[in-house]
Amino acid sequence: MQMLYNSDNFVVVEFDVPGETTAHLETALSRGGYEIVDKFARKEIFIEGAMAESFKLGVEALIQTSPSEEEMDDYIERYTSLMQHPLVMH
Repeated sequence: MQMLYNSDNFVVVEFDVPGETTAHLETALSRGGYEIVDKFARKEIFIEGAMAESFKLGVEALIQTSPSEEEMDDYIERYTSLMQHPLVMH
């Protein structure tokens, strides 16, 4: 688990869970994704697979432009409509 982004509006945490190495694969498969938290709406979403890859590529492209915090938040805000889980402290 690694915090990638923290602003007044959002937190993005990357989860990377390494898998087991199998006999026919040289490298271990990994499973992970991103947890995105909207601090004001108090909701979160965990994305993985193709959606997580799309999110990662979008962030990498945005970073190439040296974005402001507002630009980063605007990009992350695209995912807020998918958030269904209330934020719960545990």
